[in-house]
Amino acid sequence: MQIDNNQLLRFTTAGSVDDGKSTLIGRLLYDSKSIFEDQLEAIESTSKKKGHDGVDLALFTDGLRDEREQGITIDVAYRYFTTPKRKFIIADTPGHIQYTRNMVTGASTANAAIILVDARHGVIEQTKRHAFIASLLQIPHVIVCVNKMDLVDFSEEAYNKVISQFEEFSSKLLVKDVRFIPISALLGDNVVNRSKNMDWYQGAPLLHTLETMHISSDINKVDARFPVQTVLRPQSDEFRDYRGYAGRVASGVLRKGDEVTVMPSGFTSKIKTIDTFSGEVEEAFAPMSVSITLEDDIDISRGDMIVRSNNKPEAQQDLEVMLCWLNNSPAKPRAKYTIKHTSNEQKAMVKEVLYKIDINSLNRSSDDTEMSMNDICKVKIRTTKPLMVDPYRENRTTGSIILIDDATNETVAAGMVV
Repeated sequence: MQIDNNQLLRFTTAGSVDDGKSTLIGRLLYDSKSIFEDQLEAIESTSKKKGHDGVDLALFTDGLRDEREQGITIDVAYRYFTTPKRKFIIADTPGHIQYTRNMVTGASTANAAIILVDARHGVIEQTKRHAFIASLLQIPHVIVCVNKMDLVDFSEEAYNKVISQFEEFSSKLLVKDVRFIPISALLGDNVVNRSKNMDWYQGAPLLHTLETMHISSDINKVDARFPVQTVLRPQSDEFRDYRGYAGRVASGVLRKGDEVTVMPSGFTSKIKTIDTFSGEVEEAFAPMSVSITLEDDIDISRGDMIVRSNNKPEAQQDLEVMLCWLNNSPAKPRAKYTIKHTSNEQKAMVKEVLYKIDINSLNRSSDDTEMSMNDICKVKIRTTKPLMVDPYRENRTTGSIILIDDATNETVAAGMVV
């Protein structure tokens, strides 16, 4: 069955250690019939050995928890499943504070974040941290799942208490769309099927919410940005003079005949053709991968950006960036790094750390300016050549950067242009 590209929804799950994340993902996969028979049999027999009455749903994702505890992978666990309405990618991110960087990694491409809250404990420090990271990364939709409703006798009062606690806190954040769902991941209430125990809740269950969530408007359709990844020169008889600029549309729409400017050189031309693997098209929009040919011969190479002439990004050498430090070793003052922005790579230096955010209290500290692993700081970066950037809140693709250590080739930080 063919599912459109815009039907792919990426979501991230976050919650404190025992909030039931693994059980919730297990329940989603189990009730939506997205588990293979042999997987199910293996988990049923493991559950029996452990003395459980039914299937221990947490086992669907817990093989990965062992890896995390042993430090083999610090990684985000990705799970894929499909329903007739949509394809999904789940990024299961660790909840502990020492895994802030993993949460940032897993959430950076997500359309939605599911934040689990234990109905008995309400909004705690970790809930605030996860909500802050979701807001920092501009995740368009946040679903707060109030879990373990069975342990508070499916009380509407307990549910409403969590809503008011979360809303009081989230009013300070930049989150556009927040929804609340009372669930019991263990019993399956309001996960895939509606709950008979909570007649007072009139909203949709979680899976239906994920299936019907409107995500096509999350992509910036106004600012046309096309970072060039490579130049195509086939050298065959059929395409003797073909010179195409291949890449992926980062945002906006480009059409045949559009007047465009090549950044940073500033030369202008018109789009002659837009070619795809299956033939020529009239227009290209994010996230299509295409090859563009222009009316004029202009010197264009990897790292340049084709934009519409009446709507250009700023070419900047001095950037203010919210940076999450990902590396074990702390940042060295005024060290040189390679900065990667779309397909463009330049040398860069962190000139100054303006402040560090205490991720639990969300206070800003301008005294402590050392960047260590999992720290989130606002910094000033100077690059050797201008980068064509947009603010991250307007464009998640052209507003994000990573820093690479030249000596080890490791990615040491990920950042969002302010």
